[in-house]
Amino acid sequence: MNNIVYPAKLDTLYRAIDHRQSQHDLPLIGISANFENGNSCIEHSYVISILQAGAIPVLLPVHNDIETLRKTIETLDGLMLTGGGDINPLYGNEEPLPPLGSIDAARDQFDFTLVKLAADRQIPIFGICRGHQIINMAFGGTNYQDIYSQHEQQLLKHSQSISREFGSHTVNVVNNTVLHSVLGTDSLIVNSYHHQAVKDVAPGFRVSATSPDGIVEAMEGMPGHRVFSVQWHPEKMAVRPDEQMMKLFHYFVDEATLFKKAKEIHRNSLIVDSHCDTPMKFTEGFNFGERHEDVKVDLPKMQEGREDAVFMVAYLHQDARDDESLQAATQKAVDIFYQISEQVKLNESQVGIAYNVDDLIYLKNAGKKAIFLAIENGYAIGKDLNNLSMFKDMGITYITLCHNGSNDICDSAKGEPEHDGLSPFGREVVKEMNRLGIIIDISHTSAKTVQDVLELSTAPIIASHSSARALCDHPRNLTDDQIRAIAAKGGVVQVCLYNWFLSKQPNPTILDAVAHINHIVRLVGIDHVGIGTDFDGDDTEKLTGCRAANEVINLTVELLRQGYTAEELHKLWGDNLLRVLNTVQN
Repeated sequence: MNNIVYPAKLDTLYRAIDHRQSQHDLPLIGISANFENGNSCIEHSYVISILQAGAIPVLLPVHNDIETLRKTIETLDGLMLTGGGDINPLYGNEEPLPPLGSIDAARDQFDFTLVKLAADRQIPIFGICRGHQIINMAFGGTNYQDIYSQHEQQLLKHSQSISREFGSHTVNVVNNTVLHSVLGTDSLIVNSYHHQAVKDVAPGFRVSATSPDGIVEAMEGMPGHRVFSVQWHPEKMAVRPDEQMMKLFHYFVDEATLFKKAKEIHRNSLIVDSHCDTPMKFTEGFNFGERHEDVKVDLPKMQEGREDAVFMVAYLHQDARDDESLQAATQKAVDIFYQISEQVKLNESQVGIAYNVDDLIYLKNAGKKAIFLAIENGYAIGKDLNNLSMFKDMGITYITLCHNGSNDICDSAKGEPEHDGLSPFGREVVKEMNRLGIIIDISHTSAKTVQDVLELSTAPIIASHSSARALCDHPRNLTDDQIRAIAAKGGVVQVCLYNWFLSKQPNPTILDAVAHINHIVRLVGIDHVGIGTDFDGDDTEKLTGCRAANEVINLTVELLRQGYTAEELHKLWGDNLLRVLNTVQN
């Protein structure tokens, strides 16, 4: 930090400006302002702490123009929520109690809006004092309006008389938390200046420090949310200086730096999800351009996660195989593609259909998202090879040969084998897909089907949404030998984010997905792995840390943390899959 006040001479100041080298890699930290007497203001120690930690502080004045706040948040790499007055208990569905202090409707709305916008975009958030309580309430926790009248235990004095630069009581830091790893201590002396506090910690968060009287002094949301908060005022102690308190700001700035790098990678790469089932959500009145809480992929979430394209599949449940049922299956696939095209028309200023790599590049340069068309379950073909030409003319890029159950093409990974791999008709399907330039997808197929396809196909193949069986023994996952064989033919394995394909243990996290990526990279190299989320294919399973399209950037952050380079992430996020698409189509 170069926080020098120069003599009151313009030539001296200008020389200092001209000779300072610009540091382009510093993250931008938004600091929420307090609101006093109609003025946006901030304690200067917040600014100094961020400067000393190596970031650029930006004061966010209090206002409630949501669109302006949205655009502001999108420029930031981190958000710090500062201290201030009491929070209106109505936000927690409670009536005010007599000890409640002064509240400010504008500040409350401002802070809650900032949290929502930043959290939707996975921007790291650090909350201090009031900011700690705002975060808890924003994510569904409850707060004490007044600890002295509501808390059951005998309390310490939590509103100290001595200067905030000095601590007045201790806190116990919980083992095996991020806070403990950052501070490297079990106990810490902190200052204290509050009468409201966290009561019930928000879902997805955990307590990381408590005072001896049981007040929650710190909490964290990792790995589900890159959010942490403390009840005390570390900024006042940090500038004293206090090395322990500065560790909090260094950690926060490090997280913001990773996020800044992730944003740059997403800006300069083609970020592609090779498999989503979102058309299953296209009910009457559905609009892909609006945000839906029960949908994992929609345009707002793609924007927030900085995702460029999804391969959207026409999913067909495996059903009867008589002529009437097969014709109905073919028609259903056609109907789904019509629904997709209608959603694109409804939002044509934001999204388009991509038929090849050039289309994707064109759409990204135009500021639009891209949808590739694909089929999940060759059941849609029926027994008529001519249907392949029809689907190709509609713009289909790949076909998953089967789903859960054998069809007329091949045996599935689930159910009883019927053909010992590919059927005679399935062999003709593989040849015709090669001729037409449609990618063959072996996710869901049996081991013998995979072997047959690899022997027969003259073009690279993909597994659009499968993970590594060595890490999770599930029939839908691929063995190491299968992964090697797919890579040997120039293909790619797109790691699936469905919980039960990542771990047999309950509640897997984004780190389990990273482990599958690491395994495949070690096995066959970075050129043969990608991501196929399977979002919207299952309503009940949501992977902690990567639950929807707006959270895919978290994968980039975690892979950067593990040492992946920008070039490697370009390949993983799109280049590998798009190489196969180019090879097959040309």
